[in-house]
Amino acid sequence: MDCRRTKHVTRHLCLILCVLSSWSLVQEALGGGNNNKCWFPAIYNFGDSNSDTGAVSAAFTSVQPPNGETFFGTLSGRASDGRLIIDFITEELKLPYVSAYLNSVGSNYRHGANFATGGSSILPGGYSPFHLGLQVSQFIQFKSHTNILFNQLSDNGTDPPLKSGLPRPEEFSKAIYTIDIGQNDLAFGIQHGSMEQVRRSIPDILSQYSQSAQQLYNEGARVFWIHNTGPIGCLPYSYIYYEPKKGNIDANGCVKPHNELALEFNRQLKNQVFQLRKKLPLAKFTYVDVFKAKYQLISTAKSQGFVPPLEFCCGSFYGYHINCGKKAVVNGTVYGNPCKNPSQHVSWDGIHYSQAANQWVAKRILYGSFSDPPIPIGQACF
Repeated sequence: MDCRRTKHVTRHLCLILCVLSSWSLVQEALGGGNNNKCWFPAIYNFGDSNSDTGAVSAAFTSVQPPNGETFFGTLSGRASDGRLIIDFITEELKLPYVSAYLNSVGSNYRHGANFATGGSSILPGGYSPFHLGLQVSQFIQFKSHTNILFNQLSDNGTDPPLKSGLPRPEEFSKAIYTIDIGQNDLAFGIQHGSMEQVRRSIPDILSQYSQSAQQLYNEGARVFWIHNTGPIGCLPYSYIYYEPKKGNIDANGCVKPHNELALEFNRQLKNQVFQLRKKLPLAKFTYVDVFKAKYQLISTAKSQGFVPPLEFCCGSFYGYHINCGKKAVVNGTVYGNPCKNPSQHVSWDGIHYSQAANQWVAKRILYGSFSDPPIPIGQACF
């Protein structure tokens, strides 16, 4: 629009329209001008069992029922009765549920992929071989191979069904990258060393975390949604197997030293995120205090309609240890039968949260109340 050739009043109006048009282009570049909401065409997730949507089930052994009974059914691949927080994130962003990268059956990667694997840690050498660095390497390979395949299919001049399940090369830089990992670094350290040793290892753990974020940035990632680690001392598993309980259990039955370790990890993680913001100025980092949200749920479980938070629905750690999805009869007693009311439990299996708890937490963290900066996920690109 050329405003130089118009009369004074009309030229004034013309200039206003030019400004509005320019702002519209800026909004579109940032993710669309729809009520200041970002447009994320895809989501790429990295983490552990808190957000694994089928990797462990594909790589090792199938996640057995009653996992998935509330929502997905027998092929859920999730350590819960239903949806995880990552599932509620995709719902909020109006994206399909994200397929596990390792799951070859029925997966569609048009709108992202999930590299999270149950048991994973940031550093190598924990419960799972799929540490964060390896997950990022898998992503880099995934991006390279899908880009090549997409371009080859495009060059053929046809639109085969395979192409519809592939991400668009230009959308990797417009996607949101979610990371929820660190719990297993602490848990594995507690099991195999002293609390002080784990505390001293946190800077090395987070150094690897920072390197992984840098690698994603180098691959074009620009919007990061980072969860801190939850109150590991409040997991029923932690309470049951923690021996020196006297003086070390809080009013909610949580193991205080474990939670204090998680809080120290989170303090240093938040500092790391601040450093990443300075180091990678073209990226947007949102730090999400999942610990605070989950602890709030545990502290108010009764008033929220849940049973006491140390009770769990599936599996057994009392009398006889049996994992969720298995059963055993010992001296006439059947162990492993799931409860009939998972929606009333915070904990699903003593380690992982129920769908009801995940939904409660998701509703708190997705709209900015527990974030730094305090913005909803739909504005994480700004």
